[in-house]
Formats: sequence, C-alpha cells, structure tokens
Amino acid sequence: GYAFAGKALQADDDTQLKVVMRIAAGHAPQRALKKGEAARIFTGAVMPNGADTCLMQEDAAVDGTKLVVPKGLKAGANTRLAGEDVKQGDVMLQPGQRLRPQDVAAIASGGAGGIKVFARLKVGLISTGDEIVRPGILLGDGQVYDSNHHLLRGLLKTVGAEPVDYGVIPDDRVRVERVVRSAAHECDVILTTGGASRGEADFIVETIQSTGTLHAWQLAVKPGRPLAMGQIGDTVFFGLPGNPVAAFVTFLLYAQPMFARLQGANWQIPQRYPLPAGFAIPGKKTDRREFWRGWVDNTGEGPVLRKFQRDGSGLISGLRQATGLIEVPEEAASVQQGDLLGFIPFSECGIS
Repeated sequence: GYAFAGKALQADDDTQLKVVMRIAAGHAPQRALKKGEAARIFTGAVMPNGADTCLMQEDAAVDGTKLVVPKGLKAGANTRLAGEDVKQGDVMLQPGQRLRPQDVAAIASGGAGGIKVFARLKVGLISTGDEIVRPGILLGDGQVYDSNHHLLRGLLKTVGAEPVDYGVIPDDRVRVERVVRSAAHECDVILTTGGASRGEADFIVETIQSTGTLHAWQLAVKPGRPLAMGQIGDTVFFGLPGNPVAAFVTFLLYAQPMFARLQGANWQIPQRYPLPAGFAIPGKKTDRREFWRGWVDNTGEGPVLRKFQRDGSGLISGLRQATGLIEVPEEAASVQQGDLLGFIPFSECGIS
C-alpha cells in the first residue's frame, strides 16, 4: 500500500499526497517523509519516520506520483506497532513451562538461537511375566502378547521421554533383580508392567524393597490398585499393573505428573468437566475412587456421559473407543441417572 502521516488526512474529503519513495520488505526507508508526502510500501516493510498510517493498494487511486486517499480512512490504519506483541524486557517464558510449537515460535521471534532446557528423561521399560511374548512371535499355550510395551512407548511420547527397551523378563527372581539393577544404573526412571501384585511369582516389588526404597504400594483406585512407587538410588521406580487399561489409567494419573516434575515442568491437574451421567450403576464400593472409560453423548437435552457396560481392565477395545475417563469419588455408593460426574478428556493428558 502507501504510507503517510495520519494527521494529513482530511476529515470530509479525499486527500492528495505525493509518492516520493518505494520501500520493500527487508530494506530501510531512504529518508523520513515530509508533510504532504507518501511512500509506496510493501507488506512487512518498516514504516518511514513521519508515517503512521497505511492505505491498502486496492483502495488507492494513483496517477504517476499523485496518490488520492479516499475519505474515511482512520489514522493508524493497517500498521503494526513495534512492541505490540512483546516489548523489550518482557519475560516470554517462565522456568518449568513445557515448550509448545507456539512457544518455540516466540523464542525464534525474539532472535534467540537457543535456550537451556532439561534433557529428555531416559526411561527403562521392563515387561515381566512367563506368559508375556512380543508381537510377531507365534503364541504358545497360556501366552499373551506384550501390548503394554507398545502402549507405554506411545504414552512416553506425550511426555517427551526417551524409552529404553529391556525386553520381557520371566518370573525369575535373579533375572528380575539383574535387569532392574542394570536399568537403575542406566536410566532416570524405571517403568515396569506386571509383577507388582502379591502373587508368589511377582518379584518386582520384592526387588525394589531389597535394592532400593519402596515408597508406596497398593492404592485405593480402580483400575490400578497394585501400583508401586519407589526408587533405587536417584532412579525413580514406577511399577504399573499388568492389565493394559490399568497401566494406561495409572500412567495418566500418577506417572505423567511425576515425569513433569522430573523434567522441571510445572504440572497442571487435568481439567475435570462436570457432566450428568447418562446411565445408572446401582452399587459401587465406597472405599475406592474409580475411573471408568467413557465418552460425551450430545443429546437433544444436552451433553451426557456414557460408559461401557464392561469395565474389565484387560479390555483394550473399550479404551480405544473411549474419549476420556469418568471419575467416581470414594464416597459414591451408586450412580443415578443425571448425577454430576467429573469427565477427564484424554486430550487434557496430551492424547488426541
């Protein structure tokens, strides 16, 4: 368009100005504008001194060097002020903020070639159980595929961690301890699935107790009761349940906040949205908090929560179809149609 001083505009008539220079993006103006002068200017170019208003070229009438500005244009139109986005001295990012694409763009816009960040956490993934085999191998009698390993690799991407695969460890006390010690030496976090219950062949918790410190075990939640937390030296240990739904839920509720803290991030509790239940559950244990897989159904009377009829913690199909978790507090002995329950969309946990 054309740049000029807004004070030159006539209130009730067109304004005539003389075009005296051309300013392309990336090039400095040759001089300041004088009274009655205008400059041909292109998007992204710096306004010359003496100009504070721009007329878009499609609204301009030009005859040689004579520019006619139609009446009605406001002073300051079509310009961007220096510092209107971020002023010199403003703090762009606070320590502990996870970098999103728009934050990286802001850093680049300020001219910084790099900033200090926390290194990616190395997370040792250990699957346990004589019955567990990796996909691609023909199943034997009583065996199941190791879906948890691939589930957790995907979840670790949401927290920016680097997985280290220690494979599938059979239910053997010596081998479990050897692999756990190796992971504790090489990784920042150990993440296991299975082997954390009270069975006589479950050696994970026993290994943590003998080689490190077990901070917590057995929580009043469903699914996920056998969750175990501890450490070996400076390496954090998280023992997730073996059932995939329980592993998924406890990762979101307990492991994600832990990963945020270890990476220097400020953890924000996922937003719970109170919505009416579109179902009824006549009986529920009152000594535990439960998390059901579900979704939001937009009915003619407004949004309501739906849940799957079966809540088995081994049913990956329900987890795939769900869009979030329905939180039911400890004190609830039943759920009636229309009761308000908290809904946590998976998107609140970085899963889209």
